[in-house]
Amino acid sequence: MEVEYSRNGEIALVHLNRPERLNAVTPALTDGLAAALARAAAEGARVVVLAGRGRAFCAGHDLKEPEPVETPVQTRLRLEAIQEVTRLTRRFPGPVIAAVHGYALGAGCEFALACDIVVATEDAQLGFPEVGVGLSVTGGISRLLPMLVGWAKAKELLLLGERVSGAEAARLGLVARVVPAGEHETAAYDLAQRLVSRPELALSLAKQVLDHGLDATLEEAMVREVDHAILTSLSGEGEAPKEAFTRG
Repeated sequence: MEVEYSRNGEIALVHLNRPERLNAVTPALTDGLAAALARAAAEGARVVVLAGRGRAFCAGHDLKEPEPVETPVQTRLRLEAIQEVTRLTRRFPGPVIAAVHGYALGAGCEFALACDIVVATEDAQLGFPEVGVGLSVTGGISRLLPMLVGWAKAKELLLLGERVSGAEAARLGLVARVVPAGEHETAAYDLAQRLVSRPELALSLAKQVLDHGLDATLEEAMVREVDHAILTSLSGEGEAPKEAFTRG
C-alpha cells in the first residue's frame, strides 16, 4: 500500500508509504492519499496527521518512473488528481497537520503546505525544483505560497528552486512549528490531541473562516496551473537534469 491509513480515536493517521523511493509521487500514491482524506472525512475523524515513512516526507514526483504517454486531456486529469489532494485537505472539516522530515519537494511540499498546520524538523528540506527541470507547480501553490511568505519571496523560491531548511521555513512562515530531528510525528500528534479536545464546531469554523479568504480565487489559480503544467509537459524542456527532486 502506497498510503497507510489508521485511526486512534478521533485522530486519523495517514502515512505516505514508499520509503524506498523517499515517498516520491506516483498516480497510485496520489489516489491513495486522496482516498485516505476522503475516508477520514466519511468516518468522522476530527483531525488528520499526515506523515511519511522512512527518510522523507515526500521527495516530489518519481522521476525514475517511465514518462507517461498520454494526451493533453489525460495529462489534465492526472494533474487535477494531484490538485484534488489540496481540495480534500482544505474541505476536511477539521485541521490537517503535516509532520515533515527529510525532503518535502515539489508535489511533496505542495501536499504539506495545503495542510492547516505544518510541523517540520530543523533539518528538513523544503523546496520547489520544478522550474529547474522544465516543469510547473500544481496543488494551488501559485496562490498559497505568496500568502504564506509574501510575493517577492514566493517568486524567489519558485524561480530559483532553492531548498530551505525546516528552521528557515519556520522563519519565513512556510511552517508553523520546528522541532528537533525525529520528533516531528510526536509533536504533530500532540497537537492533534490538543485540537481534538476543543469544541468541534468552533474548531471547524475557525478553519473555514480563514480558508474562505483564500478560496475566492484559489480555483482560478489552480485552473491556470494546469494550463501551465500542460504547456511545460509539451514543451520538451523536461529533459533537463532531474536529480533535484530525489537527491540531496
